[in-house]
Amino acid sequence: MDKLRVAVIGVGSLGQHHARVFATLPEVELVGVVDVNEAQVRRIAERHNCPAFTDYHAVLDRINAASIAVPTVNHYEIARELLQKRIHTFIEKPITTDAGQARELVSISQKKSLILQVGHIERFNPAVIKAQQFINEPRYIETLRLGPYDSRTAQTGVVLDLMIHDLDIVLFLVNSEVVAIDAIGTPLLTDHEDIATCHLNFKNGCVANITASRVTEEKMRKIRIFQKDAYLSLDYAAQKLKVVRKRSSSKIVRSMHDIEIIRPRLKKSDQLTLELSAFVESVRHGREPVVSGEHGLNALELGLKILDKIRETYGKL
Repeated sequence: MDKLRVAVIGVGSLGQHHARVFATLPEVELVGVVDVNEAQVRRIAERHNCPAFTDYHAVLDRINAASIAVPTVNHYEIARELLQKRIHTFIEKPITTDAGQARELVSISQKKSLILQVGHIERFNPAVIKAQQFINEPRYIETLRLGPYDSRTAQTGVVLDLMIHDLDIVLFLVNSEVVAIDAIGTPLLTDHEDIATCHLNFKNGCVANITASRVTEEKMRKIRIFQKDAYLSLDYAAQKLKVVRKRSSSKIVRSMHDIEIIRPRLKKSDQLTLELSAFVESVRHGREPVVSGEHGLNALELGLKILDKIRETYGKL
């Protein structure tokens, strides 16, 4: 198969790394980079020896795949046009800010048999991948995604910016319908919620507490998963996993000898490279993407329901 002809649309703080990765993949020809910031797009283009464009329309007839790393408010317009042009599309999270728009993108991709992958990058974390070997019917999940304020994300709140990573992971691990939601959140530094926490009840009995904050000095990215006979602790940032489980089926642990602690040796990886390589492989071989458009839609819909619950309790954000 010929090389996949790819353009990166949006080469700011995140998109420039998309360009870096695509430029190194042997199956890819980086046809061009696009950004409305002319000085920035020229810098990135020179770095990777490819053409620079300030209007994405200029590359549509030259490519068969693209990644979108522009502000979320522009995701729908660009992705819709790419898909209508039969261009396989990778789109950063969240897929859009509107569930109806996201459903339309999913529908177009399905009707045209195109790959639509959403950038929920934690699915490619080596610790998450390894944890799947030990997970069996989680009963309680707790996540913490905390960090300092970044003015670049001031146009959106923590639910769709930070928490949505964990919403996708929890939906993936639990694989059950959410039947009840409680949520609180408040703006502190912006006009949007800067800290939020939600309590989710799933149809299969699992419960999840998910917290996100951008007003915390310490940066923390952790998830704890409790299930019958086992407990998993995962540090996303450190790419580390610890599993604590009973050695036997006995109901009562009589001593520490009845407990097994497993700390798998994990090779630290560049998650973005794994993510974009998976997108390329899905396009080249017609495989369902690890994080499909439907997965992105599901996480978005849950995030929007959480925001509705916050507004219901605390009024307009």
